[in-house]
Amino acid sequence: MNGSVVWFRRDLRVTDNPALLAAAARGGPVVGLFVWAPEEEGDWPPGSASRWWLHHSLQRLDASLRERGSRLILRRGPTLDAIPNVLRSCHCDAVFWNRLYDPDIVQRDIGIKQRLRECEVRAESFNGSLLLEPWELRSVSVAPYQIFTPFWKACLARLAPDRPRPAPERLPGMSRWPDSLAVSDLKLEPEIDWAAGLRAAWTPGEEGGAFALRRFLEEGLAHYADERNRPDKPSTSRLSPHLHFGEISTRQVWHAVHHQGHSNCDEKIDDNVRVFLSELGWREFAHHLLYHFPHSSHAPLREEFRRFPWQTNVAHLKAWQRGRTGYPIVDAGMRELWQTGWMHNRVRMIVASFLVKHLLIPWTEGAKWFWDTLVDADLANNTLGWQWTAGCAADAAPYFRVFNPILQGQNFDPDGHYVRRWVPELRAVPTQCIHCPWKMPNDVESKARLSFGKDYPPPIVEHDQSRIRALEAWNTIKK
Repeated sequence: MNGSVVWFRRDLRVTDNPALLAAAARGGPVVGLFVWAPEEEGDWPPGSASRWWLHHSLQRLDASLRERGSRLILRRGPTLDAIPNVLRSCHCDAVFWNRLYDPDIVQRDIGIKQRLRECEVRAESFNGSLLLEPWELRSVSVAPYQIFTPFWKACLARLAPDRPRPAPERLPGMSRWPDSLAVSDLKLEPEIDWAAGLRAAWTPGEEGGAFALRRFLEEGLAHYADERNRPDKPSTSRLSPHLHFGEISTRQVWHAVHHQGHSNCDEKIDDNVRVFLSELGWREFAHHLLYHFPHSSHAPLREEFRRFPWQTNVAHLKAWQRGRTGYPIVDAGMRELWQTGWMHNRVRMIVASFLVKHLLIPWTEGAKWFWDTLVDADLANNTLGWQWTAGCAADAAPYFRVFNPILQGQNFDPDGHYVRRWVPELRAVPTQCIHCPWKMPNDVESKARLSFGKDYPPPIVEHDQSRIRALEAWNTIKK
């Protein structure tokens, strides 16, 4: 009986993996394959933090496959050379994979499927990452949705996700395995080890995703609606990198959270569950938009923003990247990102607003920085998040909504715990001054053992003046 190749990409799990289950159902040998071909991902090859995560996730996937009798073969691209080579080596006549939706990858995959079928290879792809695929929903006008609320309402009307399917207990192996690179041969980890903070914060792989989901169900979900905007509280799921790399499926998360939210006596859904599931909805919406508007990864969805008078200021951009803007909530977020590869979602909005409105630096510069430093860097989510903040996306926050970083800090980090954790030079600053330390009287500054301007920088721009400048810039594209 001929065997099957499962081409893994961002579906690095054995549980609820449609492509793997389809291969196992054929009954012949099952060979896992991962092809490292970053040049085929267009302008958005995996960034540094993503590569670190991928290194460890591939190791764990290989271990899971070996436990079941199979293994993961690693090759370098081009993909269209690597797949046929492995098929010949293994005497396999079928390739299964789970679909991705990034514009360059969609076009690449169409060509690969066509070539394989021309060679009389069975080539099938599946939905392994979304609740509904981007082409499954259209608005009343038959156009793609561009507003979240009607999009999510339409999703909920159709959603009845299948229950997650368990991992195969056994996978038939090969009597002789083809050659494979080692994960270290892909050189995904940094040559200079800057990843200590990532190692301390994360456990990549399927087990890490399952643990993060259990922790959230036990500790975070019950307070999610009230505390999800509080970076000083452990109430978010931190599932985003596991979802991005497919170490856990969206169906697994949906069903686990949905089940947790039902009371024992009726079908009413808890508010915490409803709010969290709507966040999964935003993930679906992001993929819907990127699929239908592929140019949006590098250009504004709203045409008028092509005329926006963005500015170039290398010094301000570097200060923002390094967490040296003089605004504690902004700097705390940027330092959390640099050390752990992740940032709380409320703080992502704050730091993004500061870059595009206080500094008038293009949203694309922020998107590039996040892409390289986030362990959950996802093209659809990253694009929507930055365009939303910049006011140039579908259903975006209006550009004239300029976050005040002082008030944002006071509202969402009222005791300053988040700032003190990531900006330790402000640790002794009293709470009433923690989000505006430049306003400290001299005697308070002395007691805080802080030399302001030396230990911590003054604000690189003044909020009120920056807000006026941002609104003036916005008015130029309204005319």
